Amino acid sequence: MENNLILSAAVGYDFEQVEFFLKSLRKFYNQEVCLIIDYENSEFEKKLQDLNCNVIKTKINKKKIQFERYKIYLDYLENNHYHQILLCDSRDIYFQDNPFNYSFNSDINFFLEDQRIKNCQFNKNWIIKTYGKDEFNKVADKTILCSGTVLGNHKKIKEYLLLMCKNILKYKYKRRLKYALTFRIDPEGRGCDQGHANFIVHNSMIDNFSFYSNSKGPFATAYYLNKLNFDKSSKLINENGKPYLLVHQYDKRWDIFSENVEKFKKNIFL
Repeated sequence: MENNLILSAAVGYDFEQVEFFLKSLRKFYNQEVCLIIDYENSEFEKKLQDLNCNVIKTKINKKKIQFERYKIYLDYLENNHYHQILLCDSRDIYFQDNPFNYSFNSDINFFLEDQRIKNCQFNKNWIIKTYGKDEFNKVADKTILCSGTVLGNHKKIKEYLLLMCKNILKYKYKRRLKYALTFRIDPEGRGCDQGHANFIVHNSMIDNFSFYSNSKGPFATAYYLNKLNFDKSSKLINENGKPYLLVHQYDKRWDIFSENVEKFKKNIFL
């Protein structure tokens, strides 16, 4: 069997913040997991090793890792080869099955949200402040793709990461004046790596990709998800009645998720 990889970042976190991510994952998936963590967080490292996870230690702080992680991922994949790779967030994801347990169509696969770019103030702002209004207008009617879950083969993921690194370096987020005159990071620009991902994919700078519907696909991004339905085991299900493989951004709909998450935890952690 060819080895798969889940690659994520957890800089600035402690184990409790990613415990649900990791323990739900290990319930369904026994292949490789690698997380970027703070260089001196030895306690965290030990707990990750107990769950058979590899670590990449960095001195980059949590405010900068959002962008720097792409270069770290790329360097890691230069030295380690895998069949399929899932790049994903960690703190706000949990798993309901093996994320590779699906017939993905293409060399690289992107997962859509239930909203157009122009209708989301965050995504709209990230693209305008990074690429300008003319480029925003070209993609404004496109559906948001979530950069927090990207899955593909080794070669294509490396191609995507290289494009992300180049665009992050070339197109800087235009900080508000009170931040532009200092070295401080404008908090509104955090997350604008998603703007880069949407720009790259919606402008076809990468090929051989597929999009997956948020409502009927294998991954859920909960923030804009229109229908939140759960089965008898408290798994979130899509409109085809099938449990999603993973659930992202559940904390942003916690009023609905809280009871089901607690029931789901009891079911899988017995």
